[in-house]
Amino acid sequence: MKPSDNPDRMGTEPLWKLLLEFSIPAIIMMIFNMLYNVVDTAFLGWALPDGSGVAVMTLATPVMTILMAFPMLAGQGGSALGAIQLGRGERDVVERTLGNTTFLLIVMAAVVALFAWLFIDPLLNLLATPDEIRATTRIFIQIICVGSVFQCLGMGLNNFLRVAGKPNLSLAASVLGTVMCIIFNFTFVILMGKGVPGSAVATILGQCCGMIPVIWYFIAAKTAPFHLKLSCCKPELHLIGQICMLGMASFAMQCAQVITSLIFNEVVTKYGALDAIGETGALASIGVAFRSMMITFCPLIGITMGAQPIIGYNYGARNWQRVLDIFKLAALLGTAFGLVFFAACHLVPDFIVSVFGLKGALAEYSARCVVIMSTFLPLVGFQAVGSNYFQASGQPVKAMVLSLTRQVLFLIPLYLFAPPVFASWFGFTELFGVVACVPAADLLSVVFTAGFVAYEVRKLRDLRDGKRTEVSRSKFAAKV
Repeated sequence: MKPSDNPDRMGTEPLWKLLLEFSIPAIIMMIFNMLYNVVDTAFLGWALPDGSGVAVMTLATPVMTILMAFPMLAGQGGSALGAIQLGRGERDVVERTLGNTTFLLIVMAAVVALFAWLFIDPLLNLLATPDEIRATTRIFIQIICVGSVFQCLGMGLNNFLRVAGKPNLSLAASVLGTVMCIIFNFTFVILMGKGVPGSAVATILGQCCGMIPVIWYFIAAKTAPFHLKLSCCKPELHLIGQICMLGMASFAMQCAQVITSLIFNEVVTKYGALDAIGETGALASIGVAFRSMMITFCPLIGITMGAQPIIGYNYGARNWQRVLDIFKLAALLGTAFGLVFFAACHLVPDFIVSVFGLKGALAEYSARCVVIMSTFLPLVGFQAVGSNYFQASGQPVKAMVLSLTRQVLFLIPLYLFAPPVFASWFGFTELFGVVACVPAADLLSVVFTAGFVAYEVRKLRDLRDGKRTEVSRSKFAAKV
């Protein structure tokens, strides 16, 4: 085995080197993963200049978010558990964790496909879908749900590549999938004029291309430190329970985003009908701003993904000083990226929204939304690293609480009650007050996370100095 293929180096090599080696591919990977959604929106924006295609994508955002939630539940939970097991030298157990994660991903994909056909009409009603784009929204959602098995396996098992010490392969698989998605979208939407259905087919075909190298590595690569074996896919309830517990924070965050998106659609439709821009215009322009912000969050998520196996490995090996150091480095890197994207959103917002094909008043309105939404981006980097740390270290309850603070505890109540208040305070429309809810929720969640992090840092220092001997008294921590 080459030194670069040895995951045990996570306990010995310099942390800056490891963090950059694992985070940079993860950042690029997250950007390319996010481009699946952005590419759909951009091609439809150019192909359908009336904004109907972008409006469909805005309405489908909750569905696409929940589709990402399932591979995050099993993939991030399984990889976090695998990293801790690897730190303890239990490689045979890691293979069983990988196999049970695969089993869980396939079951989830089957349930999603069945749901999309049996309950599509109630789902469209829940999404507040306007009649004029109901048919196209229906076909888009059904196609991506039926093909969700490619996303589940590709995105979910991709997390294990970093645990195996292969962050560059993780990146390559994601890049391949996104590049093929772009090619398929250009072919189906632009050249063949297939519109929304063509974009949906292009998306699942791209995800299939990104899945293939991930599956191949764990099945056929001789240098892999652990493999995907059929015998290890036999479901073990205790392992599945631990995977789900550790992945619950990521799943809960995605589910919270779904609920938030549903409420967002409702309030934007409500206040858009009262605004000169109209319902469809509001969904298109503010929806583009949200997609722009999703891209800025990608580096922050990538940093947490890169740091997760390093934290988990050293936590399992009880290298407390390295755990402290990697957390500090990740938080610093997250803040730095937040500053860079804050500057971009404030200096060139018009260029950012122009990528999606919006023109005139819609583009101008969307650019204003980007500026407001990005107000506290530098602080959000710290919040993302802080909440993810608890998932990586086997503390699922704290991780889930912190993951839900921004979406559930703060953003949803703000969406429901704050737009008229913000409108009266700052002198703009209630529709623009919806946009102002985003930075307000960001600031509140950063303050909340800081309290949890301060306590955890003190605990790690006590463990390092021998003032505390127990990592956790929870039954779950003892099992992990």
